Amino acid sequence: MASSSVNLEDVPSESLMSELLRRMKCATKPDKRLILIGPPGSGKGTQSPIIKDEYCLCHLATGDMLRAAVAAKTPLGLQAKEAMDKGGLVSDDLVVGIIDEAIKNPSCQKGFILDGFPRTVGQAEKLDEMLGKQGVKIDKVLDFAIDDAILEERITGRWIHPSSGRTYHTKFAPPKVPGVDDVTGEPLIQRKDDTAAVLKSRLEAFHKQTEPVIEYYSKKGVVAKLHAEKPPKEVTEEVKKVLS
Repeated sequence: MASSSVNLEDVPSESLMSELLRRMKCATKPDKRLILIGPPGSGKGTQSPIIKDEYCLCHLATGDMLRAAVAAKTPLGLQAKEAMDKGGLVSDDLVVGIIDEAIKNPSCQKGFILDGFPRTVGQAEKLDEMLGKQGVKIDKVLDFAIDDAILEERITGRWIHPSSGRTYHTKFAPPKVPGVDDVTGEPLIQRKDDTAAVLKSRLEAFHKQTEPVIEYYSKKGVVAKLHAEKPPKEVTEEVKKVLS
């Protein structure tokens, strides 16, 4: 695959200066390899961009990475496409291979945040084996612990403005007019996944498959339990204490 080169003369000075300052800031940051684990609605999506920027890490969401590998037609991406075209699941080995490729990118120089993987103990073992071959390991697993009942209230109250992505909540962040976007006045929608029935199914899968991953990493002494029911700013403070 041909590499695309950028002519620095064509890059605005502000962009160059911004990137230079970012690299200077990042140079002093310690390497960190993190896994975020938590049920849907536990706040991983809110905290991961904050952690990414604060510690100069790359954010690896396996779904996005698979789509990118397929679009780029990398050898692993072509294998993944073949599996998906047949209606099958992409193998754990393939996903770990795509993670292996991704963490060699310059943006992952200081480490990474894995979100959505590993979902099973088997995946965790394969991930650790791959990292071990590079002489590194997972430094911390952030466990977004929260009661199922709180999640139901959080998720079933979520409403979205489709074109902008603005989100509202009937209890925590209601729109000025019920069911209507504050800015455009257009109607809000509720995602198909944001229902009690879908949440129940996803939580059952989480408790059965993914909670054992927390136990697996607890035995390695790298799990930090967060109180994910707290307001986002308080969870951010907890994360900073854990990672400092």
